Amino acid sequence: MDKQVREAIAIRGLDQSQFAILDALLKLRQICCHPSLLKLPEAQKAPKKSAKFEYLFDLLETLFAEGRRVLLFSQFTTMLSLIEDELKIRRVSYLKLTGNSKDRGGLVDDFQNGTQSIFLISLKAGGTGLNLTAADTVIHYDPWWNPAAENQATDRAYRIGQDKPVFVHKLICAGTVEDRINQLQQKKAHLADSLLSGAAQGAPDAQSLKSLLAPL
Repeated sequence: MDKQVREAIAIRGLDQSQFAILDALLKLRQICCHPSLLKLPEAQKAPKKSAKFEYLFDLLETLFAEGRRVLLFSQFTTMLSLIEDELKIRRVSYLKLTGNSKDRGGLVDDFQNGTQSIFLISLKAGGTGLNLTAADTVIHYDPWWNPAAENQATDRAYRIGQDKPVFVHKLICAGTVEDRINQLQQKKAHLADSLLSGAAQGAPDAQSLKSLLAPL
């Protein structure tokens, strides 16, 4: 990805290379989640293992043992499907809400009134309009690069009627593009917003881009 972006910038210039930059960042984000999300031939040859995926289920095992009820958010519906498959193998009761779900209200009622331990929710489906106070734990499997949208999702568990503490976990792979974007947001919020929205104005300087795309 680093090589492709550098070639695009050399040919078209930085301002005209926003699509190539965003495409590279997307793929680097996907590999942080699970190799199966990438459709590249190189990824298909890689072992179907993910440190974050394994960590998630270690965490969930602890949370379930404590009787906690979890909202798990991801921007990638394919990632939710992988998590769903593993929950089935482990025979864990769950609900799932994506943009393709037909009865949002019914799923919310089922979680609020039922005994399911975990509710899988996609970014597009779960950002607003849900009251999920039965949950006491929120997990962001992949960090959302719009902090306001991430906070909106977290707030699903903080609605009126919440009577217990809510714990929020954000899973970020150390040293990867996830970690670097998180650091960039802390130090240069405007630059991070411009970069992730694809805006040419306020594009990153060469050094910032190099640090984002650098190999581990």
